[in-house]
Amino acid sequence: MLPNPLRDRFGFTAHLDFYETEELLQIVEKSAVKLDVRLDAEAAAEIASRSRGTPRIANRLLKRVRDFALVHNHSAVGLSVAQEALKLYGIDELGLDRIDRTVLDCLVNRFGGKPVGLSTLAVAVGEEQDTIDSVVEPYLIRLGLVMKTPRGRQATAAAIRHMGNGITQGLFGFDNL
Repeated sequence: MLPNPLRDRFGFTAHLDFYETEELLQIVEKSAVKLDVRLDAEAAAEIASRSRGTPRIANRLLKRVRDFALVHNHSAVGLSVAQEALKLYGIDELGLDRIDRTVLDCLVNRFGGKPVGLSTLAVAVGEEQDTIDSVVEPYLIRLGLVMKTPRGRQATAAAIRHMGNGITQGLFGFDNL
């Protein structure tokens, strides 16, 4: 968010990209060793795949899964334990959390798939505009669940499918759900 003239003075500007699931898998496995968590490969892959391309989130999810396993007296974390823990914490298969799903639900159901302005969306979900704009929306756009249009944010056909709505052909202008 630096102005271009100031940014140009650095001579080199780097662009950070999200991690691939395979890279996150390695991070989760190394962190599990450091945390002394017995974690099988399937559980590690499940955690990595739900961590939004971000090591910090992968490590946070690993700790929550570990806590869940300890509370429920599991000596090791397998796939079913990891899935159960992630479900308890509200992290779905795409890595969406409660606020992500609230935004999608609002776009799909409350506003009928029509474009919605950021301020209206923020009020409808009870979050700050900055939070939606900088935290929630980038991941939803990257997954192809939300698109920005000149008229506002709009759910895509993929979002409607993910939300599990039995929407029929042609509704909201989507022909191939």
